[in-house]
Amino acid sequence: MDRLTSFTSDPFDKPPCRGCSSYLTEPYIKCAECGPSAVLLCLQCFTRGFEYKKHQSDHKYEIMTSDFPVLEPGWTAQEEMALLEAVMDCGFGNWHDVAYQMRSKTKEECESHYMKNFINNPLFSSTLLSLRKNKDSCFSEGAIPFKPSDDPPRPTFDSVMSRDMAGYMPARADFMEEFDNYAEWDLKDIDFVDDDSDVLRALKLSVVDIYHSRLRERQRRKKIIRDHGLINLRKFQMLERCYPKEVQDLYDVMRRFARVVGPTEHDKFIESHALEFELRREIHRLQEYRKAGIKSLLSAKVYERVKRMREDERRKRTMLCDVLQYIQDGRACQQWLSKQAAIDAGITPAVTTLTVSATGRRSAPPLNLTGLPGTEKLNEKEKELCQVVRLVPGAYLEYKQALLNEHRRQGGLRLAQARALIKIDVNKTRKIYDFLIKEGHITKA
Repeated sequence: MDRLTSFTSDPFDKPPCRGCSSYLTEPYIKCAECGPSAVLLCLQCFTRGFEYKKHQSDHKYEIMTSDFPVLEPGWTAQEEMALLEAVMDCGFGNWHDVAYQMRSKTKEECESHYMKNFINNPLFSSTLLSLRKNKDSCFSEGAIPFKPSDDPPRPTFDSVMSRDMAGYMPARADFMEEFDNYAEWDLKDIDFVDDDSDVLRALKLSVVDIYHSRLRERQRRKKIIRDHGLINLRKFQMLERCYPKEVQDLYDVMRRFARVVGPTEHDKFIESHALEFELRREIHRLQEYRKAGIKSLLSAKVYERVKRMREDERRKRTMLCDVLQYIQDGRACQQWLSKQAAIDAGITPAVTTLTVSATGRRSAPPLNLTGLPGTEKLNEKEKELCQVVRLVPGAYLEYKQALLNEHRRQGGLRLAQARALIKIDVNKTRKIYDFLIKEGHITKA
């Protein structure tokens, strides 16, 4: 029995089995005596002893398979053919997609094997040399080299950075997926023939004009991306962060108008607004100096130093405000005062645990709302409720709005309905519900 290579790795390109007419998959059997048309059998028909006309079951046969090494161990003939087909489909150098199409080898193995056996192999050196000479003769005058001022990044396929760059491929200076990517589909079935009527010919020409307009829009968008440097989005965002917060907000609003003007004009516009912001801030600072009676730069330096010291001291001495927040729990207030005394004495305060009430349950101190978002939207009673219930202001405002909306929709609200809307502790829900009824925001159903 001999082991011979098959015609191709695609079973649909082989003749069907002579016995069952199914597509042949390796390995399969070829009769060595019948000819000139080959008799090919699958393994199932061969084991049953299939006979057809002059073909007999005792004829000599050959096993058709490509599961054997050709160029080096570890690479079968079938894998060699699959590698060549993958390089032809995906392009030389695109080893990530080549390995993905093969599925049995990594991209490093594909690259090293191809370079060793098909590029650096002495058997192919004469062919490569002739191809290189032909290429040099086609470009005898020499191409104009393209020297970009900033080399774009080269992320791996389907990475986060590749998605941020919208699939831009620097080596081709093109995108993996174009804008209006299926614009060519409207032209694939159009064919101009001599016997077309005037109306039909005009209709086809209109479709071509529409296609040209879509191509112009595609080129216009590419020009905007190239001129404004939007390929490297991360670098663009880093430049944007150099401006103050107010200028960044303006930058974000005015970005949509960048397509109307050129990149230089747009940058000048943003820079002018950044300069205006700096001037306004400096004028405000000078007005503050004048209001404080300062008339020299030396006095201004002393004023700024004393101002910083006063602000630092104010941040350190917030005892009264914090005590008012903890005053509802005497034991927690005492613990807080002890901690502040330890801090003032330069001693590391001990970690305090939750206090235990007379009923045996733990009672946590009131929530400190200082600096929490949404605190400025609450009145004094609502702040007191959030401190006692230990609920952040943002969540309280969200729960309050949900209860008010349900109350307006049904004309009243029961405690069970409030608990169904707010998925938190039932005791906290009852306190919020009772507070809203007491303040007159909602009524019982």
